[in-house]
Order: sequence, then structure tokens, then C-alpha cells
Amino acid sequence: MKRYSRNIGLNYLYVSLGSMNLTHGLWMIYLASRGFSLVQLGILEGIYHITSFLMEVPTGVVADLWGRKVSRIAGRVISVASLAIMFYARSFPFQAIAFVATALGNNLESGAGDALVYDSLLLDGREHKYMKVAGKQELVYQATLIVAFAVGGYLALRSYAAVFGLSMGFFTAAAVCAFLFREPHIERHEAFGEHGGLLGKIGKSMRLQLVESLAIMRKRGRIAFFIVFSELLFCLITVQFFYLQNHWIALGWTEFDIGLVFAANAVVAGITAVKAAKIEQRIGERGVLTLMPLLMLFCLWGVATTPFGQVFFILVGCVEGILITAVGTYINRLIPSAQRATILSFQSMAFSLFMIVVFPAVGAIGDTWSIPTAFVAMAVAASLLCIPYLLVVKPYSRM
Repeated sequence: MKRYSRNIGLNYLYVSLGSMNLTHGLWMIYLASRGFSLVQLGILEGIYHITSFLMEVPTGVVADLWGRKVSRIAGRVISVASLAIMFYARSFPFQAIAFVATALGNNLESGAGDALVYDSLLLDGREHKYMKVAGKQELVYQATLIVAFAVGGYLALRSYAAVFGLSMGFFTAAAVCAFLFREPHIERHEAFGEHGGLLGKIGKSMRLQLVESLAIMRKRGRIAFFIVFSELLFCLITVQFFYLQNHWIALGWTEFDIGLVFAANAVVAGITAVKAAKIEQRIGERGVLTLMPLLMLFCLWGVATTPFGQVFFILVGCVEGILITAVGTYINRLIPSAQRATILSFQSMAFSLFMIVVFPAVGAIGDTWSIPTAFVAMAVAASLLCIPYLLVVKPYSRM
């Protein structure tokens, strides 16, 4: 009996609604138009990732102990509040509060979402279909981004109030949708029957969950290996995405032009994501783990050093779609259900740690020299990252 099959189809709708953030490709442009400098924007992004770094694991523990459904609902509600503050705030301190709220909203979603999907399949005996489901989910996500980039870019030429207002409306709809999920039943250690106050029992449960998750990561070193490499590479891609907004504006592009390029990136990412399972069958797990990072490196250098940066950025989406789906599948195969959201939160925590360092550093390079120089520095960093990865990946190429 497929008790949780409804969760899979419902999750596609939830992802679509929760990803309709029309501000995604525009917030740096919006805040820059309000007088914030590149350094200030870098600091705000740093605040976001410091918050994310500190709260990823606690929110992952919350999702494991009290439910993925509750975590996702709370995440979307907080995201609505964060957009409202970002739009109305005029001062840096209030913008900092907005970025803290944004991080918390995303923290509550990051580990809980993948955990709910994988465990729904696992409990129905269909976990072997996860890569296919994850590919479809990525396709839905990227298709939504296409609409969000195009609509957001179009509306930004007329009214940023519409951009932020519609985004808050979609997030609210996602929160309503999340109420319909069926929470997967997972066997967990229970600390609430012991003596002591409520806060003490909650704290003991969270500590036990964290200790067990760390023990699993120490025992299965491949988890940490893929987390560190993939999140550092995705960090460089994300930083490039954000600073391309300001770079292309400086070159005379409009928000709508930029939205179209981002939409094209999302198109190819969605297509390759849904084909990830077939691509793995064709070139093998080893091929995915070695070829895709090299292709990503090629694209990063293309953006940094050629006059066809927009073309190479679109090609980044091809590789990113496969990597997101494949790496997520490999990591989930190694994680027990009871610790899934917590360990997946370690993955997001690693991403935040890297962003705390890289994002303001790239902003400083851009302010001191130029944004193109910063892009070259990121391509060099990715090259240095891939050298040890290719030397180490062979022993881990069979799961």
C-alpha cells in the first residue's frame, strides 16, 4: 500500500509555490537602488549565512523530532515576514533583521523538504525512484524560476511593490499547501518520558539527535566528503549568480534582460535535472562524479574570461541540474531516516559557512578592482578545488 504517494505529487505543487520568489534575481539591484553599497550587500549576505550556519542544524533537528510538515509551514510563514521587512526597511539594521528572517525561513525548509520526500518513498518501498523524483522536483523548481525571473524582471521595470507583494502571496499559498502533507512515521529516540522540565527534555532530545547524527557522519566519511566538495562548488556558482546582476546592470542591461538570461539558465537546469537518472545510466556514477565538476569548471572560466559570459552562464545550468540531483541522491542513500533532516542540514550549514567567507570577499575584490577580476578569482578557486577532488573521488566512486 502506497500510504505516502500523495506527498510526492503535493510536493511538486509546494515547490512551485514556494519557489515563486520574484525577488530572487533582483534583490541586489533593489537594495543597490536604495543606496546600499556592494560591501553592505556583501555584509547582509554574510549575516544571512551566519544565521543559516548557526541555525541549520537546530532547525534540522526540529524537523527530525517534531516533523518535516511543521518545519515547512513555519519556514514559509517566516519567509513572508522577511520579504515585508526587506521591502519597507530603509536602514541597514532593519535590513539585517530581514536577512536573519530569510535565513530562518530557508533553514526550516532545507533539510525538511528532501527528508519528507525521501522518507515518503522509503516507507512505501520506492526509495529507488528518488533520483527520478528529485529530477522532476528540480524541473518544477527550475520551471518556476523561469516564470519568476521573467515576471519579476518585467514587473521590476514598473513596480517593486508588485514584485514583493506577489512573492509574499505565493509563499503564503505554499504554507497553506504544506498543511496537506502526510507526516512520514519515523521511529525516533524519545526523551520526553524522562524526569525534568519541558525545556530540559527538549534540550536532551536535541542533543541526542545531534550526537547520533555526528556519529553517523564520522562512520560514513563519504557523506562529509560529498557535502564539503559539492557545497563549496555550489557556493561559487551562487556568488557568481548574484554579482552577475550588478555586473550586467553596469554594462547597460535592464532587469528584464537579466531575467531572461536567468530564465534560460533555469530551462536547461530543469531539463538536465529530469534526465539525470538516464545520464547516470549512460555514463555511470563515476562519470557523473568526475565529468560534471570538470564541465562546471569550464563554464566558470567561460563566464570569467570570454565575451560570451551569458552563454556560459546558461550552460552552468546544464551541469548544475545534474549535480544537484545526483549528489543529493548519493548523500540520501547513506543517511538513516531518523537523522536525515539533521544531516542534510549539515549540508546546508557547510554552504552557509562557505558563503560567509566567499560572498563578502568577492564583493571586496569587486569594489577594489572590478567584478570581472572577482569572477577570475572564483574560477581560480574552483580549479584549485577540483584538483584534490579528482585525486580523492576514485575511492568513493562506488556507493
